[in-house]
Amino acid sequence: MADIDTAAITIVDLPVSGPPVLACGAWLKNTVCLTRERQAYLSPVIGDLSSAEARETLDAVVVQMCRQFKIEPAITAHDLHPDFYSTAFARSFAAQRCLPVIAVQHHHAHIAAVCVEHQITEPVLGLALDGVGMGSDMSAWGGELLYVDGAAFQRIGHLAPLALPGGDRAAQEPWRMAAAVLARTGRSNEVEQRFSKQPAAPAVAAMLQMDVNCPRTSSMGRLFDAAAGLLGVNLIQSHEAQAAVALQQLAEQNGPEDALENGYQITGDNTLDFLPLLSDLMNNQAGTEGIAKAAAQFHATLCAGLAEWVRQAAQQYGITRLVTGGGCFHNRVLLQGLINRLEDSELSIFTARNVPPDDSAIALGQAWVAIQKKKGLSIQ
Repeated sequence: MADIDTAAITIVDLPVSGPPVLACGAWLKNTVCLTRERQAYLSPVIGDLSSAEARETLDAVVVQMCRQFKIEPAITAHDLHPDFYSTAFARSFAAQRCLPVIAVQHHHAHIAAVCVEHQITEPVLGLALDGVGMGSDMSAWGGELLYVDGAAFQRIGHLAPLALPGGDRAAQEPWRMAAAVLARTGRSNEVEQRFSKQPAAPAVAAMLQMDVNCPRTSSMGRLFDAAAGLLGVNLIQSHEAQAAVALQQLAEQNGPEDALENGYQITGDNTLDFLPLLSDLMNNQAGTEGIAKAAAQFHATLCAGLAEWVRQAAQQYGITRLVTGGGCFHNRVLLQGLINRLEDSELSIFTARNVPPDDSAIALGQAWVAIQKKKGLSIQ
């Protein structure tokens, strides 16, 4: 494998100088990051680590970047998930060289990456919205409100969990997420009829009724899948975020709509629940034009709920900076709608700039958290 084209490396200035770190990134859209003093070097996207080719490329990229930039890492960082190849690589790399290893929670890394780009070292509210990342409690997170202070974070709110009937399979089949909504509203007996063309519908209905093989997730990505499944927009995905992109395109085609009145609830434990919105979609009988309108209203209601959620937390914690991260923020309708909803607030909003908001930024965030942890810059 030839040396990496230096022009393909993203160089990001760090807010402070720190020890050299090798951060090994996430599973999807994997990148690796090396730091030296006040600069971070982020590799091009290697790919999803499910393939042997991508894993071999990760190995080679680390060797090449260390050589090209003359960096000998003093720390390695990785995702919390113990089964990721990037985690195993980081641990093996560190063990061979007797280096400390730091595990960084996925959504903390998302927020940290954007903080690096904006040179933020003060505490922030972090709104992390994506498909999935392992949480501190080892469950599937993805719709998180965090209080982030350097190397420390607190999960101060999350989206109301939905069941994942069949586990990871539900992320590939939005109709399963729609079935989970039916079950949550006491209508699991409708799953087989509503999704009669899906051979697994009887099994999924039984899983939901018995709560077997139905782990929970707070993921915004799966919330989009549920909406797409309920509207019949996309029942089976051939690639990541296909359903969410289809909903965004329908919303853009339709144009802005008002948020659904009482379309969400914020509970006492700071859980943001969009079940009223999903229930409205569940009963949608409109044709193609009505589906586009429903998609636009879905986005508007998400933005309204997220904005109120953030406002309440900002007041409670005395924070004036909001940082957004996660792949859902590729969605222009969602991001701009949220910004518009918060423009009369006292919050300064920081979004991904030169590094995308998705998992290709995770390595950069991991490296920054590791540097701060090593330098003792956190609140703990």
